[in-house]
Amino acid sequence: MKKGDIRVAILRIEGTNCEQESFDAFRRLGTRPEFVHLKQLLNIDCDKNEKRSLFDFQCIMIPGGFSAGDYVRAGAIFAARMKSRLLGELKEYVKQEYPILGICNGFQVLIETGLLPGTDEIISEHPRACLMTNDSNRFECRPTYLRHDNRGKCIFTRKIGKGEIRLIPSAHAEGKLVFSPEDENILKRMEENDQIVFRYVNPDGELAGYPWNPNGSVDNIAGICNHIGNVFGMMPHPERVFYRFQHPDWTRKLTDNLYGDGKDIFEAVINYIEKKF
Repeated sequence: MKKGDIRVAILRIEGTNCEQESFDAFRRLGTRPEFVHLKQLLNIDCDKNEKRSLFDFQCIMIPGGFSAGDYVRAGAIFAARMKSRLLGELKEYVKQEYPILGICNGFQVLIETGLLPGTDEIISEHPRACLMTNDSNRFECRPTYLRHDNRGKCIFTRKIGKGEIRLIPSAHAEGKLVFSPEDENILKRMEENDQIVFRYVNPDGELAGYPWNPNGSVDNIAGICNHIGNVFGMMPHPERVFYRFQHPDWTRKLTDNLYGDGKDIFEAVINYIEKKF
């Protein structure tokens, strides 16, 4: 598939933000992103020419924000609306190995839908994990170091070497990843399945507590994918460091490289779509 034919849905509802940065990241790389309101996929409160299907797009992205005011739990209302009418389509979309990306609030939505962690199924009936309130009990907005621990399963990070460290900013109040107590061996299964993608680390690449881990997430996990590798969620915001000058240290570490630490995530999924479809 040619890059110029790739259509990406930037999915949003009330309270979504970061959609413009997400749109721009895909557009800069030569694809055809489109802002899509969830109602367009549900075919409610929109004109006939505004209706959309998941399969109109080769990639779905759920950006950050505070969808529906983060009432009940972060991402819960967005996820419930999706599952209410799109459950079958979502399953088939993932089964056909189309990619879905969720960043920050988007990660929370993927957890609430049951698309993640997705250790042995496409989508679970009930959430098997949760992104809880940060240990600091406050909104954390800071640069965070991420170590790439994936061995190649995740299609979104195949341009990043294993063990490579990236500086990508976090901005969230509910980012502490925890798993259901009934899933005692879930971390082990995720390690075996190569589903752990990023971990929070200090500048030396070592696992560390606060402030390097801004939320207290179990095993310092910052991003995970499903067992297929085509559904990926992470709390930090790669769309905010597409260019090198968006990094906080860019004037202290001058380089000829125009691009920042987030660009490769978007480029990797585009490369995947070009070859797959």
